[in-house]
Amino acid sequence: MKGRQIFLDHVGGREASALMEDGRLIDLLIEGDRPRPGTVYSAVTDRPVAGQGGLFLKTPDGQAYLRGVKGIGAGEVLQVQVTGYAEPGKAIPVSHKLLFKSRYAIVTPDAPGLNLSRSIRDDDVRDELLVLAHEGMEGSEMGLILRSAAAGAEADEVAEDIAAMRGVAESVLEDASAGPEVLGQGDGPHVLAWRDWVDPADVVTDADCFEDHGVLDAIDSARGDLVTLGAQASMFIEPTRALVAVDVNTGADGSFAAGLKANMACARALPAALRVRGLGGQIVLDLAPMPKKERRSFEGALRAAFRTDDVDTVLAGWTPLGHYELQRKRARLPLSEVLA
Repeated sequence: MKGRQIFLDHVGGREASALMEDGRLIDLLIEGDRPRPGTVYSAVTDRPVAGQGGLFLKTPDGQAYLRGVKGIGAGEVLQVQVTGYAEPGKAIPVSHKLLFKSRYAIVTPDAPGLNLSRSIRDDDVRDELLVLAHEGMEGSEMGLILRSAAAGAEADEVAEDIAAMRGVAESVLEDASAGPEVLGQGDGPHVLAWRDWVDPADVVTDADCFEDHGVLDAIDSARGDLVTLGAQASMFIEPTRALVAVDVNTGADGSFAAGLKANMACARALPAALRVRGLGGQIVLDLAPMPKKERRSFEGALRAAFRTDDVDTVLAGWTPLGHYELQRKRARLPLSEVLA
């Protein structure tokens, strides 16, 4: 199976989307049981967290936590949006800065202005898109960002997307609910695949396409800890309560360059391995032995690999013991939990 393919199906009765590239599973979305990121609530403020600049809120789906707010008392009604998945036993993370996101357009009520993705560099295309943006947002004080995918789309499609997102945003903002209420649901796996996997791909929606095209086998493999990194090298990805540990091994290769080769392969494979497994939080890499002078090469490869990853990840750097640390947003539910 060659090329890039998107499969839309179900796993265990849950809606799911899989992105395969040359037969490798490089992204996976499966519906979970927790509130979806992007869900908008009318929430009631509960109590502040002293010294942390945060606030607990009451929502229809349980307690939420809002960071970076001051001067808000108990009992006030706020519109907030789910930004990710909470760790077990913790409150739902939310933001008071709402975003209404689609394939081509992002409407930003709290950030006025019309903007284009910086990856759109063609001046003629930028001018055409700015015309669409001005027409679509005329009379509105909300902001708009046109995404990179808009550059290759038909003008009518972009205009329709802008109008749809503007309509959704206006409907939510006009809601005057006095208590906890869901104002808008976040997108599910099939819509997210259409929205965010914008590079050219064959889309397969046949019933049982996961089974027919080897996606289920790839998912079963991802439920394990082992990721092969070529003929002999491998890494083990093991979530713990505190962090995700990644152990890189050279296998039977005892050559001088084996450690560097394994670590570079780890850098290239790590973003997809984390996406598919739905892992985030603190991630610690126990790399194979390599000369210190090669650390810069490894860091460059790691930065390049995460540059195209859509989950916010901070490359924190080296520890005194020679481990490498990352901090990654919990944008997905762990695969082990969804398919438990």
